[in-house]
Amino acid sequence: MENAESQARVRAIVSGIVQGVFYRMFVVREANGLALAGTVRNLPDGRVEVIAEGKRPDLDGLLTRLRAGPSRAEVREVSVEWEPFEHEFDDFAIRYD
Repeated sequence: MENAESQARVRAIVSGIVQGVFYRMFVVREANGLALAGTVRNLPDGRVEVIAEGKRPDLDGLLTRLRAGPSRAEVREVSVEWEPFEHEFDDFAIRYD
């Protein structure tokens, strides 16, 4: 079992053409492939918020993928905030709020 020191949490806000292009499903697929837990949701202003927890190298891998996005997306910017690991999530899911 991983100890808390090897785990991290990141909050990323993705700007560009990232709604209506299957971006959230892309994030879920990529995060699950990296064994990360967290959420992804559309924001009212057209951006997408990603909160993910897991091993730091896997989170770095997710950030690389977020910057690329799915083929129909046009990612302009990914702002990143590192936060303390909270073990808030058991899986990775889309939030609809």
